[in-house]
Amino acid sequence: MAGPLSGLTIVELAGIGPGPMCSMMLGDMGADVIRVDRTKSHVMDRLADPKYAVHNRSRRSVLGRPADQGRRRRRAAPDREGRRHYRALPPRRRRAAGLGPDVCLGRNPKLVYGRMTGWGQEGPLAKAAGHDINYIALTGALHAIGVKDKPTPPLNLVGDFGGGGMLLAFGMVCGLLEAQRSARAR
Repeated sequence: MAGPLSGLTIVELAGIGPGPMCSMMLGDMGADVIRVDRTKSHVMDRLADPKYAVHNRSRRSVLGRPADQGRRRRRAAPDREGRRHYRALPPRRRRAAGLGPDVCLGRNPKLVYGRMTGWGQEGPLAKAAGHDINYIALTGALHAIGVKDKPTPPLNLVGDFGGGGMLLAFGMVCGLLEAQRSARAR
């Protein structure tokens, strides 16, 4: 598809929620998105009817296996851009598999490496699990959802998709622009 991101390749490690939404947005704008799927399906994948999985549009898919680590690392070759979201693979395992930011950016300093963290990489909540309801509760947005006498659990559209997915996509595009201007992405 033609678009402002045509000519860019995004490598996504399969995930759920805001990560796939970000990849869908980048793909909708013309980027060539390649998702590395899990070898075992995630519970969320099994609950969703594929015909309603709109976040899977604008990308092609390859199956990821541990033996494919070299191929995934080669995808980060010069002239490639990469994005990953893979909650099931903790940072130390990504590093061990050669998929951490230091390894990938060492191979290609202009690579844009995006990742989702619930509360950022530093600070008091950095190691805590983060979920949509936590984010919108702390911002006060949860207070405005539902009626006074009957709490209404919100959909994950505000914090996860609107906050996480949109901000990741914005950060990725900002990183791509910086990589074009300088010798390395930031």
